[in-house]
Amino acid sequence: MSGKRRVSYFYDSEVGITQLSEGHPMRSKRITLTHHLIVGYGLYKYMDSFRPPLISAADMTKFHTDDYINFLRTVTPDNMDQYVRQLQRFNVGDDCPVFDGMFDFVQIYSSGTVGGAKRLNAKASDIVINWSGGLHHAKKSEASGFCYVNDCVLGILELLKYHQRVLYIDIDVHHGDGVEEAFYTTDRVMTCSFHKFGNFFPHTGALDDTGAGKGKGYSVNVPLDEGMDDITFVSIFRPVIAKIFERFQPEAVLLQCGSDSLSGDRLGCFNLSLRGHGDCVEYVKSFNVPVLVLGGGGYTMRNVARCWTYETSVILNKEVENPLPKNVYYEYFAPDYNLHITPSNMENRNKPENLKRILESVCNVLDNLEHVPGVQATSLQSAQAPDHAEPEEDEDMQDADKNTEARAAFEQTVHEAEFFDPPKPAIDASILK
Repeated sequence: MSGKRRVSYFYDSEVGITQLSEGHPMRSKRITLTHHLIVGYGLYKYMDSFRPPLISAADMTKFHTDDYINFLRTVTPDNMDQYVRQLQRFNVGDDCPVFDGMFDFVQIYSSGTVGGAKRLNAKASDIVINWSGGLHHAKKSEASGFCYVNDCVLGILELLKYHQRVLYIDIDVHHGDGVEEAFYTTDRVMTCSFHKFGNFFPHTGALDDTGAGKGKGYSVNVPLDEGMDDITFVSIFRPVIAKIFERFQPEAVLLQCGSDSLSGDRLGCFNLSLRGHGDCVEYVKSFNVPVLVLGGGGYTMRNVARCWTYETSVILNKEVENPLPKNVYYEYFAPDYNLHITPSNMENRNKPENLKRILESVCNVLDNLEHVPGVQATSLQSAQAPDHAEPEEDEDMQDADKNTEARAAFEQTVHEAEFFDPPKPAIDASILK
């Protein structure tokens, strides 16, 4: 893959009007703020932009159980007292409350991820962005950590139809436990998570958690401590990812860009700037494989928007000015109204000797893997895909005819409301909702 990378952007204005509950730290309005900055900087002009075609409940059960998805479809704030047992069973409550429009919300963000994977499969794009996705904690039959449907897993399952090996990278401050658990026993998906470890949600992701069965060695965990700064993060991220590309040779990547690893996040404890966080995106992009870029955590809303806007510019190789463009949410970025943030002077508790030990351990595990794993017919079943999941393609899955069929299937379902720049007005009003 050479030359200019073709970038697509999935956005639905409806995703930003949802509120989980009063005072809940997960605020979907951050997606709206991000979008307005992307439009304000004119970045949308350099991407093919789409409103994602909605996937069905049946599509969600390619990973999640039928009864869990049916519960998400039927429960509402008005009838939830009739579902007391199910609320407990499916872990829906304080952190993951029932709210108005809940199923619509999960359907929209999951559709962007699955639609993005389909676009990569069809070779219609080289990089696809869905900032509303990346909800990596949801399990097969329960909600967790503000996540209801695990769109990351659904996206990876879609990518596996046309790619023999998929790499999942997670730079959220919280461990990507839901994705790791889903693919813990397969060698077709490698998961790699850089996260705060210890007395911190979800309390998983130890260095020696490396997978099981045929997936032994294909779960990579990089447990970190508080105060992680740019230089230190890059010093561990780049060599780990380089080693993974050397040994695993992924054919596609799903990159979860949780922004709660930024300095000053309400729920985070790292000290990254936008440049440090964005360097991960830049480095992954440099390997020239198809990449599906998602959002994730992030609870200081103005900084979430700053981060994902900056990373959109990184993906597009477009410089953006530090002064923010005027938009209807301009006052959210007071008092400086700048794109970039200044990290704090918090202590970096990540000692060089500990990071060296972690890097050596990870590299040792990777060195012991089969250099390029083969496709195993049973691997997706072990990755917890249900019995009725779509069958995998055989070794000719990259066949030109199949790619033509995939492209045609995608193009038939793309929503007509594309955000291309018409002559007048300069911006289609539908993207400003």
